[in-house]
Amino acid sequence: MLDYLIYLLTFVIGSILGLLYSYKLHGEPYVADSSLDIKTCIMSIVGWILGFNSGNMILGGIGFLLAGFVMGERPGYGRKETAIGLTIAIIIYLVLHLIK
Repeated sequence: MLDYLIYLLTFVIGSILGLLYSYKLHGEPYVADSSLDIKTCIMSIVGWILGFNSGNMILGGIGFLLAGFVMGERPGYGRKETAIGLTIAIIIYLVLHLIK
């Protein structure tokens, strides 16, 4: 039960940090940049892989912090990166668990 609380708290903290970072980086009132941000894409991939596939509470918390950071950006930002990260993490999860 404690590990789920830690995952939830780190995800919320990551979302808040992502929102603050996104407002600092993008001052325009609407989505003006629709390009793929490589840094946040890597953060999303690493975060979702750690969150889904690590059996460790600390690594899982770090993963959900990174994933929350990308998902918590302003509306319209981070959506492509989150989709890519989730897709890769789910594929890796399925491959690791179907091999057993």
